Amino acid sequence: MFKTLLIANRGEIACRIARTAQRLGVRVVAVYSDADAGALHTRLADVAVRIGPASAQASYLNIAALIKAARDSGAQAVHPGYGFLAESAEFAQECAGAGLVFVGPKPAAIRLMGVKDEAKRVMQGAGVPVVPGYFGTEQGDERLAREAQAVGFPLLIKAVAGGGGKGMRIVREAAEVPAALASARGEAERAFGDGRVMLERFIERARHVEVQVFADAHGHCLHLLERDCSLQRRHQKVIEEAPAPGISQALRARLHAYAVAGARAVGYENAGTMEFVVDGEECFFLEMNTRLQVEHPVTEMILGIDLVEWQLRIACGEALPLTQDEVRASGHAFEARLYAEDPRRGFLPTSGRLSELVWPAPSTRVRIDAGIAAGDSVGIHYDALLAKLIVTAGDRDAALAELSRALAACRIDGVTTNLAALAALAEDAEVRAGRVFTRLIDERGAALLPDSAAQVRRAAVLAALSLLAPARSRPHSPWSCGDSWALNGAGCAVIRLQAAGEPAHVLHARGNAERWRIDRDGSAIEIHDFAVTGRSGARLQARARMADRLVDWSAHIEAERIAVWLEAEWHRFERVSAVADALAAAADGTVRAPMPGVILAVRVAEGERVVRGQALIVMEAMKMEHTLSASAAGLVRELRAHAGQRVRDGDALLKVSAAG
Repeated sequence: MFKTLLIANRGEIACRIARTAQRLGVRVVAVYSDADAGALHTRLADVAVRIGPASAQASYLNIAALIKAARDSGAQAVHPGYGFLAESAEFAQECAGAGLVFVGPKPAAIRLMGVKDEAKRVMQGAGVPVVPGYFGTEQGDERLAREAQAVGFPLLIKAVAGGGGKGMRIVREAAEVPAALASARGEAERAFGDGRVMLERFIERARHVEVQVFADAHGHCLHLLERDCSLQRRHQKVIEEAPAPGISQALRARLHAYAVAGARAVGYENAGTMEFVVDGEECFFLEMNTRLQVEHPVTEMILGIDLVEWQLRIACGEALPLTQDEVRASGHAFEARLYAEDPRRGFLPTSGRLSELVWPAPSTRVRIDAGIAAGDSVGIHYDALLAKLIVTAGDRDAALAELSRALAACRIDGVTTNLAALAALAEDAEVRAGRVFTRLIDERGAALLPDSAAQVRRAAVLAALSLLAPARSRPHSPWSCGDSWALNGAGCAVIRLQAAGEPAHVLHARGNAERWRIDRDGSAIEIHDFAVTGRSGARLQARARMADRLVDWSAHIEAERIAVWLEAEWHRFERVSAVADALAAAADGTVRAPMPGVILAVRVAEGERVVRGQALIVMEAMKMEHTLSASAAGLVRELRAHAGQRVRDGDALLKVSAAG
């Protein structure tokens, strides 16, 4: 085994690789950019080496800096993780030239599978079916437009290089092709330095099923079963599971056979993943990821093996530790990816400092792979993935219930995340039935979550209950109980709460101890079985039955404000005695940056007349492109944005005033 391993990555995957390497007695070298100074992966490593400024191009994608860091630190091997240079044939080649072992496949296999159109031609030659489309080298607009007509609509424009949903656009009619081509090419060029694209038939209700393969230098190649990765948003995976539910044994056997045949066709070594589109009983090769996948833990959980350890041992020249017949699965596993993003704002990326971070207790059934800790900052420079929650149980239903419990035990403050969306997906009837497909989240969107206004109203009631909870010091004294106790007749506590940008919530509470009646906006809510289940400083945990539903929540109570954690979302209120009229966030027509990022293009000029839905500004954040459109017709006024400008969340970019 190597004595020293450099991990050419960051975040949760760097932490995950470090844990296995250190368990094997390997000294770990972390690398970091200026934006990651002091990050968790650097704190876990034995040595941390700075490789450049915040820009990924100048740090985590800087091959020369990484090779120098490996040499200077005495590393014998480099593990690329996933993302960044994990699928760079050039990086693998440079490592070999520097006398370093690249923990992954040979450069030739990476190069062959890294170009998706060429990969499809190789798979066709190996007898593996591929999605019908155009994979040619001619990239002129006219040729691509003709090929799009030949493939038919809807179709998918996809970047030839890279992955992670970058450079992908769905096109439903011919008129959309030019704009979609330009957008996909631009995003691919920025993400991968390669703007070439290919065209594929788009399967509306496709499933995404992948097969984990491993091969060694001794001619052995096997599969480690399959995973279903159909729950995605914007082509990026959100929840994965193993094994894939609801597919026939015949289809499962074909998927496994195609995966091994494809890996053998390229002379593969180390860990790789063959990805397939599944449509009923049909399956088509999608691409091969020549690296460790983000979702590899679900395979580890059902097989009881460590895939990173396998990678390191194979890179050292060892043979595969199992034969195909010895691969045995037990139970079912799910992985939920926790992203810094706001599901109520179209899953836009978020940033901030993690002031609070609570995980479920790890056990044989629950595993947390995190790249962050409480107090860490989440920036805008890299991918939004923060951590992964992985669970396992005896069968799919039990594993899904375990996932719901694990998500409910999390609490995060300081950065908005997709935790509420994950919790909703785990409880969704279609997901529970195994009727998953790649566009389920995109089609349902915010409808997956409880109605926002209704949640705020419920949270206001729970905030009022929290404020009425008896003080711990003298819970039986009428002077400290905080309820509506009165000397003569029924008392009434009036609580006024103001959420940002909303009308005031005026709540009239009557009752005491376990039973309450709260009047709000002309309606009455009956509360039963109210109980404080825990206190710690300003934090209170409580439970109550509302409309025959048992609800658990926590509240953080301060002198002038209160925050309620309800179903994986924070709801914050000011405690006020009088409330001014609510301010409409964009009543004056101002278009603001929905997140920190960089302006890529301004599509309008000051004084221009625009219509509702017209594209105004294109910006990039966390490697994704976002278009800001007009919410109403009008004239463009006060244009403050320009291409290349870096903006903060909430910055005013322009104003659209009503046309006179």
